[in-house]
Amino acid sequence: MARAPNYGQERKERDRQKAAKKAEKLAAKVAAKERDKPEDDTNAEVETETAE
Repeated sequence: MARAPNYGQERKERDRQKAAKKAEKLAAKVAAKERDKPEDDTNAEVETETAE
């Protein structure tokens, strides 16, 4: 006999997988942005703190 479908559980699982994939893409995007950031930004930040 086939098992009875549990549509709610299946939908929750799909939504969880979709959210995990979305979070992974966002994390990769943030990492790429940090990697592409020029090194001069750190020096400029120190200079503005000393000017205050």
